[in-house]
Amino acid sequence: MKASRGFTLIEVLVALSIMAVIAMLTWRGIDGMARAQEATHRYTDDVLALQAGLAQWRADFDAMMSWPAVPPGPERPAGPDLSSQRSLAWDGRTLRITRANPGDDAAGLRVVAWTRRASSGQWLRWQSAPVQSQNAWAAAWDAAERWAESDAADPRAVVVAGALEWQLHYYRQNAWTNPLSSGAASGLATQALPDGVRLFITLGPGQALSGPLVVDWVRPNLGGGS
Repeated sequence: MKASRGFTLIEVLVALSIMAVIAMLTWRGIDGMARAQEATHRYTDDVLALQAGLAQWRADFDAMMSWPAVPPGPERPAGPDLSSQRSLAWDGRTLRITRANPGDDAAGLRVVAWTRRASSGQWLRWQSAPVQSQNAWAAAWDAAERWAESDAADPRAVVVAGALEWQLHYYRQNAWTNPLSSGAASGLATQALPDGVRLFITLGPGQALSGPLVVDWVRPNLGGGS
């Protein structure tokens, strides 16, 4: 009888080596797919967060409170009406807005602040609890300024994006102007609220979107619209 011949040791080692190479290539392919999926999810999350932040930016302006003008009297002599500065205040670093709560008048007003932290490069939004009195509003207005000047964490603040810089222009009298320029400060800044606000922001690197971005807000009823 003829003896059956099996695999030699060299053949077995070659087969194992080939299987090891195939397993390694398969693992690298799976790892690459997982990394690509993770990067896609991170990119999508960043884009959605930025979109939500910019939508909130426009919503804050849409709900901006227009304070009634204060007539001259014993406590306020005749002069420029500064009531609009209680609705919107921009100092070059922090924007503060007094806004209503659409659909819920009983909830009162809120003070909203937007700023960029120089220490972290984060562009953040802060909002107060609802206020229903002048004193409560004044306290919230001052609290927004103190928050912007401090680097302390605050649960009422939300990080929108990383930003290298940002600035604003106001649309008044059919022109975009810097509200901090000498010409604006001499007259336009003390008049009624702007009909539009233009945001110039430079998004920092390492995010889904980076580089300069321009966002315009226009008063919904500008030109007679509803």
